[in-house]
Amino acid sequence: MAASSNSSLSGSSVSSDPEDYQPPIWKSYLYQLQQEAPRPKRITCPQEMESRPKYYGREFHGMISREYADELLGGAEGAYLIRESQRQPGMHTLALRFGHQTLNYRLFYDGKHFVGEKRFESVHDLVTDALITLYIETKAAEYIAKMTTNPIYEHLGYTSLLKDKMVHRLSRGRTEPRRVTFQRDERISSPLVLRGALKDSPEKQCSYEKIHNFKVHTFRGPHWCEYCANFMWGLIAQGVRCSDCGLNVHKQCSKLVPSDCQPDLRRIKKVFSCDLTTLVKAHNTTRPMVVDMCIREIELRGMKSEGLYRVSGFSEHIEDVRLAFDREGEKADISASAYADINIIAGALKLYLRDLPIPVITFDLYSRFIRAAKIPNAESRLEAIHEGLLLLPPAHYETLRYLMAHLKRVTMFEKDNLMNSENLGIVFGPTLMQPPEQNALTTLNDMRQQKLVVQLMIEHEDVLF
Repeated sequence: MAASSNSSLSGSSVSSDPEDYQPPIWKSYLYQLQQEAPRPKRITCPQEMESRPKYYGREFHGMISREYADELLGGAEGAYLIRESQRQPGMHTLALRFGHQTLNYRLFYDGKHFVGEKRFESVHDLVTDALITLYIETKAAEYIAKMTTNPIYEHLGYTSLLKDKMVHRLSRGRTEPRRVTFQRDERISSPLVLRGALKDSPEKQCSYEKIHNFKVHTFRGPHWCEYCANFMWGLIAQGVRCSDCGLNVHKQCSKLVPSDCQPDLRRIKKVFSCDLTTLVKAHNTTRPMVVDMCIREIELRGMKSEGLYRVSGFSEHIEDVRLAFDREGEKADISASAYADINIIAGALKLYLRDLPIPVITFDLYSRFIRAAKIPNAESRLEAIHEGLLLLPPAHYETLRYLMAHLKRVTMFEKDNLMNSENLGIVFGPTLMQPPEQNALTTLNDMRQQKLVVQLMIEHEDVLF
């Protein structure tokens, strides 16, 4: 039923080595149908209508009946006019001829014209898009229902090559999460000393999966879906595009695309306030470079600084560091020659973690960690925290593991910096954990548990991670 052509009108947004990449065969059936769709025919009113709104043209016929509108359209496919409703004065109706019948739609204007989700600059564009959609969905309803059953996405190698390279790179540098059971060591008198008996954790795989960040997009010129290879029909908002990697697909196909987004650095506009997984995948790193670089600088020259992480740096200089990372990425200069006060670097690290759109301890796991902190038995509490850690997205887990190891080293200089695990828990609790509802009362009520979770992760970092 569908013809095929090796069209070059739309290419894949994901690049790979030439010897490994096969260009897809775009399916042209829906494109041919769009070319066949009826064209709009505006039925103009012969007289000037004083009641005509300024955003309508001569297609406005005033307050007329449905029957008279049908007569004016004259049975011509694609003919349209606008009338004022007799039942609801002030409301307007688009009368459109399609499929040998007159279709009536409530028409709205809020700076743009619309009858549904799509908004148009002109009524003519709205009608053009409507006729294309009606024609294709009428002629190819069965085809559209089945077009996702044989996708080109996987077997033509869109992402498999990039995925293999990414997993290979990450597997060299990332520590695999471990499942731990906690029990008392009878040889040690203190009941708070725990040891971890390690066993394999098949549940947690070494993979940095990331869902696509799809947003409705208007494509200029013909475009084909990079999941099913079919044409994306319509005048505007024909499909969705991943704002992180540029993948273009139908809206219905977007629900079937695997969570294998490989962000393109050209699309990542900033470092701060960027999703954590998006950033590390874009840069092919195991952790955000902000975390690595700030911690490296702090451990180089700031571990004995009194009140480290508690004392605030000058806010304007912290903002300068943020801008430097956003502009220059890993080339940002945060050395002592640029920022002598180590509290500026510590403040920038806290700002980065605080501004993540999804906190290091994710929204969906927040309640789990709060409940864990309320468990009275010390061993069961640690077990519950460990279970929660295993559920974190890999990039979040690795960032938290690296940060806790650093904070553990900070506590080793407590004599100089006066920062023990409890003090660091107070500082980092609200930074790493935020309730999903962003309720001030909830945050206030949970502060003790937030502090305790971070405190325990620091104290038992070698066992929990």
